[in-house]
Amino acid sequence: MKASVAMTRLWVTMALAALVVASGVVLSVPKAAAATGNATGYASQNGGTTGGAGGQTVRATTGTQIHAALCNRASSSTPIIIEVQGTINHGNTSKVSGGSCNTADGVIELKQISNVTLVGVGTGALFDQVGIHVREASNIIIQNVTVRNVKKSGSPTSNGGDAIGMENNVRNVWVDHVTLEASGGESEGFDGLFDLKNNTQYVTLSYSILRNSGRGGLVGSSESDLSNGYITYHHNLYQNIDSRAPLLRGGIAHTYNNHFLSINDSGINSRAGARVRVDNNYFQDSKDVLGTFYTSAAGYWQVNGNVFDNVRWSSPGGTTNPAGPNPTSNTSVSIPYSYSLDPANCVPGVVAQTAGANKGNRVSDGSCTPQNPDPGNPGNPDPGNPDPGNPDPGNPDPGTPGGTNLSLSGDSDGSSKASGTSYGNVRDNNMNTYWSPTGTTGSISIKWSSATTVSKINIREAAGATGRIGSYRVLNADTGAVLASGNGAGVISFPATSVRKITFEITSASGTPQVAEYETYAS
Repeated sequence: MKASVAMTRLWVTMALAALVVASGVVLSVPKAAAATGNATGYASQNGGTTGGAGGQTVRATTGTQIHAALCNRASSSTPIIIEVQGTINHGNTSKVSGGSCNTADGVIELKQISNVTLVGVGTGALFDQVGIHVREASNIIIQNVTVRNVKKSGSPTSNGGDAIGMENNVRNVWVDHVTLEASGGESEGFDGLFDLKNNTQYVTLSYSILRNSGRGGLVGSSESDLSNGYITYHHNLYQNIDSRAPLLRGGIAHTYNNHFLSINDSGINSRAGARVRVDNNYFQDSKDVLGTFYTSAAGYWQVNGNVFDNVRWSSPGGTTNPAGPNPTSNTSVSIPYSYSLDPANCVPGVVAQTAGANKGNRVSDGSCTPQNPDPGNPGNPDPGNPDPGNPDPGNPDPGTPGGTNLSLSGDSDGSSKASGTSYGNVRDNNMNTYWSPTGTTGSISIKWSSATTVSKINIREAAGATGRIGSYRVLNADTGAVLASGNGAGVISFPATSVRKITFEITSASGTPQVAEYETYAS
């Protein structure tokens, strides 16, 4: 009997191993959700949004593995938490078939499913030119990921050009601490960063960055698509967006404590009967940030406590109906959930320290001071790895590596340096000095006279400049190999590498970066 039981156990172990190899997905025993916090805004209504809480946790490093995880569930509603690490692209995102999924090539397809959490962990999750499509789905959480340069024309294309798109009877989606970015507008092949249409309701977008796009996002695909609504936008950064920040067609929306920076043509465009409550936002260096634009079908707004800093307003007429230059309410919107408002004048600072992927999922409680997530649900989205980003270099990062900072015995150089800064300032163990590039992008390197083993770096931004660093790459300068990529400053881990020179390359930023210290560690 014992021999029979042993053989049975061996067979089960081999079968599970074969399943893992075949699917390319690493399975683990059930554990607490990697996503932190609880859904806010309208996503907390209609029964709430919990994603895959209580389900099995699966680690994926390719788009195909994400699809395989969905397809390997017992049913299309079986709760699941998919932890994503690494770069998801067209080369590793293929259709997988199964009874609990409906997937496709070249896009992350969350179609005809429910109870799913998709969360970036470890050194970060980057969806590079691959969009996320939510269709006929409910109870979905997307947290701590970056989606960039998704195209609808040119090559390669994905998701109709939307970074995240939802359509056809979607309910209860919470998108939190994500970075959505493009490299231009429709003429460059891009569409919207965050589009909702055809009966999509009870959605919250929180603590996120939307930037460098012709179109921020819409609610409703046309003046006849009025079945969408109950959308909350809070503590987001809209930066260098031409229009649709957002565009609202019908329905009800709530936008509060967002920072709108460099909105080039129009911002919150309420039209076709839409009603939006606009609370304690900070509008800066922008044009026509609120009103009804490009249509005669009017929308409505209630305004409270906003700051309009260097906002330019068009004259009303025809299809242009701006709310300013002295915006007043023309409707009232009752909000059914509780929320804490930060005063508008501190919103740029709070958003800079909390919004976007790889920021430790920090939040605000209305006190103008960023808070770590509930300690009962740790702020590090991957408990097995150090926190990939400390958004406040003025405080010690709990994930800061131990041992010797190897930069102190090395040298440094870079691509450029702004007036009054020095390459050497990043290795002087002084947080009051810093290096800046001459623009918003550039690179800084640490080098040694002989090969040195490095497995972690810690990028610490100067006080007053936290949160400016956007996307980055860490390069082995000896070979040009990319050791890591992601968004935001902080601790970055990668396989131990012997180098004579290691480069931190900033590829996007929300302002001129200020790197106070570039620390390197063997472990």
